[in-house]
Amino acid sequence: MTHILVDTANTFFRARHVINGDADVKLGMAFHITLNSIKKAWQDFDGTHVVFCLEGRSWRKDHYEPYKRNRQVARDALTEKQQEEDTVFWEAFDTFKDFVADKTNCTVLQHKELEADDLIAGWIQQHPDVDHVVVSTDTDFQQLIAPNVKLYNGVQDVTSTHEGFFDKKGNPVIDKKTKEAKAAPDPQWLLFEKCMRGDTSDNVFSAYPGVRKKGTKNKVGLLEAFEDKDLKGYNWNNLMLQRWVDHNGEEHRVLDDYERNRILIDLTAQPKDVRDKITSTIQTSIDENKNISQVGVRLMKFCNLYDLKKISDQAQAYAEPLNARYMV
Repeated sequence: MTHILVDTANTFFRARHVINGDADVKLGMAFHITLNSIKKAWQDFDGTHVVFCLEGRSWRKDHYEPYKRNRQVARDALTEKQQEEDTVFWEAFDTFKDFVADKTNCTVLQHKELEADDLIAGWIQQHPDVDHVVVSTDTDFQQLIAPNVKLYNGVQDVTSTHEGFFDKKGNPVIDKKTKEAKAAPDPQWLLFEKCMRGDTSDNVFSAYPGVRKKGTKNKVGLLEAFEDKDLKGYNWNNLMLQRWVDHNGEEHRVLDDYERNRILIDLTAQPKDVRDKITSTIQTSIDENKNISQVGVRLMKFCNLYDLKKISDQAQAYAEPLNARYMV
């Protein structure tokens, strides 16, 4: 079995930037890319069930006050025209959300205090014997890549696996610098590096600003500390026990900020109460056991709302993944 896990808001809102034009043109493109991504993942990876994961207000904002504060700053800076377009997109997204929840047999996961990332990771952890394809442009999911977990970017049409990066034809993606096939991602290293460097897109500050990837004769770098992380020997402690002072004159210990960032970034390290919410949200959706009929007809009606003629003309192919019920 293969579950197709859709990072729904990410896929929909990233798709709007693929083409220039009026809001209705961008909206049509967003729907096409979202539904095409699901259909392609379904066909290419022999999907058996689709899971839409949706956002809530993140628990991370209470755990770390600056979390995603930059997003509000960006929203406040939108022009009147951009705000109007944003409203149109959110209204359409809500309509799409209601459609997949009420008119399809897909599982829909949402909790008011959880992010889609939490739910996607939780679903994978609760289904260890199933293959999973995460549909998202968010490279944060590379930490989840494993023999049974792939990441599919429907905007770039690139699949990331434990064996490498592959284009829409299944050929290795070539690194523009080395002219060689891009090396397969190392999930544990990528996660460690991100916990150390922070995440500017989410406004998560570095645990050790300016730290080098590779150390010098007199200074340990990230690579040396990472190699020593299991033994917790000299290199690990040498790096983690360093202290630095921020722009407000406050002293930080690297290990403390690293652990803070790990809770925010590592999708296996959420607090227990958060993990309990993830588990119960998933179980509640599974227990619902939806059995919606005539999904193809319902999809065609949805397409008519947004003039999605190309999708409507191939309604059977697009409806197949939306019609598949959850099976144990």
